[in-house]
Amino acid sequence: MAVVQLVRTRERGRTAMMVRLIAILFVITCAGAEDVVSTPKPKKILDTLMNPAYIPLEEKHGSFWKKSATDALKSKLKETVNINKAKNGILFIGDGMSVATIMAARTLAGQVERGLGEDNVLAFEKFPIAGLARTYCIDAQVPDSACTATSYLSGVKTKYGVIGLDGNVTRGSCLSQLHKGNWSPSIGQWALENGLDVGLVTTTRVTHASPAGMYAHTSERNWESDADVPEECLSLGCQDIAYQLVTGNPGRHFKVIMGGGRREFLPNVTSPLTNSTGRRLDGVDLTELWHQDKMERNATHQYVTERNELMKVFESDDLPEYLLGLFQDDHMDYHLQAKDQPTLEEMVEVAIKVLSRSPKGFFLFVEGGRIDHAHHDSYAYLALDETIEYSKAVQKAKSLTNETDTLIVVSSDHAHTMTVAGYPSRGNDILGLVDTAHGSDGKPYTTISYANGKATSINDKGRVDVSLDSDFHNRKLDYSYPSLVPLDSETHGGEDVAVFASGPWQHLFTSSYEQSAIPHFMSFAMCLNDIKHEQCKRHRTLWTSSSTMNKPIKYYILSLLAVILISISYF
Repeated sequence: MAVVQLVRTRERGRTAMMVRLIAILFVITCAGAEDVVSTPKPKKILDTLMNPAYIPLEEKHGSFWKKSATDALKSKLKETVNINKAKNGILFIGDGMSVATIMAARTLAGQVERGLGEDNVLAFEKFPIAGLARTYCIDAQVPDSACTATSYLSGVKTKYGVIGLDGNVTRGSCLSQLHKGNWSPSIGQWALENGLDVGLVTTTRVTHASPAGMYAHTSERNWESDADVPEECLSLGCQDIAYQLVTGNPGRHFKVIMGGGRREFLPNVTSPLTNSTGRRLDGVDLTELWHQDKMERNATHQYVTERNELMKVFESDDLPEYLLGLFQDDHMDYHLQAKDQPTLEEMVEVAIKVLSRSPKGFFLFVEGGRIDHAHHDSYAYLALDETIEYSKAVQKAKSLTNETDTLIVVSSDHAHTMTVAGYPSRGNDILGLVDTAHGSDGKPYTTISYANGKATSINDKGRVDVSLDSDFHNRKLDYSYPSLVPLDSETHGGEDVAVFASGPWQHLFTSSYEQSAIPHFMSFAMCLNDIKHEQCKRHRTLWTSSSTMNKPIKYYILSLLAVILISISYF
């Protein structure tokens, strides 16, 4: 009987142990699985339930995020203050590249690579320093690309629609344009005056507002050719922007000029060579004037109009001193629609190769200009793709230069009204519909939308159901995303823009500041202005001033050279 009792006791113990093991396994299984408990449908938008396709397993553990933060901290602690003289400076402007655009572009780039997207990082987001720039014009709360170009290139804030002039001008007034006391020279001119080589690269017309800030002084941003300038202004001596680039200072001294806008340089006839029809009414071919100017200075030069010609220049062992590339009559095509045109990345690579020959260094201005144009048409897909291409160009510049002597600054001129909103699940298509909820009208809505723009979002039947639009589903490049206020063109936004920096004196670009401070920070790092840091003085006086090299050392070096020369002569 006692034996039977012992057996029964042991069986009950095994049963209890099995129950405990099953319970433990159940807990472990639940800990690694998604909660499948049925939850009532939320009544409020803030109670939205997410439905991600997946969440990376490691991200579910707090240790992952602690390690991520620790790695970031260790990386920060390894950073040292770089106070070298910046031999070279490169300013990248993503026209219209708002912070929302950066977020959406990084997500799209990650999703194209079959990732979730949100954790992706664009090239310039890896820069060690970031800040915020305030973009208003002195007469406008929300700026345009003219006053902002004057701000980030000449260091002076001015009026809406004005380029390279201070605020003492009236837009469209020729007399105030002619008064040189109102002129605001750009950092491109400062660089030339200090013996550096200078270039500009853009995907817009080279006479458009942003690149024009490098060389033009005009009270009207739209005066790109003489056909745009009123007759009375021409009679007073006001020059159009294209003419200033080719014949004036500093434009005629730029070693590299690449972008679109060929029509602004050619007479109003059809060229048999390029099949291009110009806009100029003065009969002048400015590309020929550019050629003549370089001939008179006995300088090698090359004018190219398509990608293959540019690549031949790039692959040549004998690069020209001056390079002019006009790859389209109007703005260059969007990257996803372009044919026979170089990418922004390719143009940047060629420009750096040409400019890097300068022993004193260079300044290069680069604009990803068509981000802005896509936003104006509410073409979100194109705007994000142009931003991704812009990031590739930044990465190329970073790979071709050295952060010990090259300062690269990446920013934008202004924002746009595009938003990334709703409560979509992690990994949801950034260009698609919000997957977790519909509007209170029962219709779906997109994650990306615009505060104003071209797309009609409301008709006599209420809000338009974008899910019924085949262009949306087929992701047509010219699909305009929904906007609240209907306009013929979406507008700029007034919020601050991000500034990223890498290289000598990168730490100057932290915090929040006026956009007009950017060229002054860059010129300080490059020793272009009157305020000099110690490295400026050292580089300037190393061989010419006894304050840095005392006479005994100089005497020793000169004596050594003399001995070497005598020895060579003797033998």
